[in-house]
Amino acid sequence: MDFKRIAKHLLMTRWHVNQVFPRDSLAAIEQAIKASETSHTGEIRFAIEGALDIEPLLQGQTARERAIEVFSQQRVWDTENNNGVLIYLLLADRDVEIVADRQVHAKVGSREWESICRKMEAAFKQADVERGVVEGIQAVTYHLITHFPVSGSNRNELPDEPVFV
Repeated sequence: MDFKRIAKHLLMTRWHVNQVFPRDSLAAIEQAIKASETSHTGEIRFAIEGALDIEPLLQGQTARERAIEVFSQQRVWDTENNNGVLIYLLLADRDVEIVADRQVHAKVGSREWESICRKMEAAFKQADVERGVVEGIQAVTYHLITHFPVSGSNRNELPDEPVFV
């Protein structure tokens, strides 16, 4: 059992999450998603979770496992072209995970998602969370433009604003 991790999660408060993501940062992230989705048919969802609940935490749930749950809960998988992408941040662990629907993942793959996540985490270590998130969205956008360019109608299937889970 990782007592240091448990302590980080238990001490993470909503106040701390709000300090890391003030309204201006949330608005900038939402704008980045809106701008991104004008150039491709994919859907991007950004989810922030301060800390895990005690039961999953004690069971050793990883950020990846939780990201997959959030991907389902937020219905990112439920896009017409199966091209939704979730960028998930577990703040207590400073861990970013990207979960992509099957059509996107088949074209991009785990190695590239992992690279984007590590770059975002590096920006977080420099206390530049907003820049890290926006650059992560831009990196995901590059892949979505490459594989899912706009052709015909381009309706917005998922909300663009960041979600707290």
